[in-house]
Amino acid sequence: MKFTFHPEAETEFEQVVAYYEAKQSGLGLELADEVLVSIARILDYPKAGSSFSKNTRRCLTKRFPYGIIYQIHQDTVRIIAIAHLSRRPEYWQERVQ
Repeated sequence: MKFTFHPEAETEFEQVVAYYEAKQSGLGLELADEVLVSIARILDYPKAGSSFSKNTRRCLTKRFPYGIIYQIHQDTVRIIAIAHLSRRPEYWQERVQ
């Protein structure tokens, strides 16, 4: 199984990494690692994430307050959003096909 980012999710990922890196050197890289570990977990167990709707799931990161919103399309996981858990809870829904 492979994964792709929705273009806005990729931008979100880059922005949140830059934000944490600006707060403390190395922290952005730690967040990036945490997100990538979570994506690897999704790829290993794609249906293990919490169901948001019939086709959308969420996997929480362990250390940071983010959820990875994703959909499974045949042999590809599409990352819809890297969503902060306490901000605008459903903003990403317009990205869902």
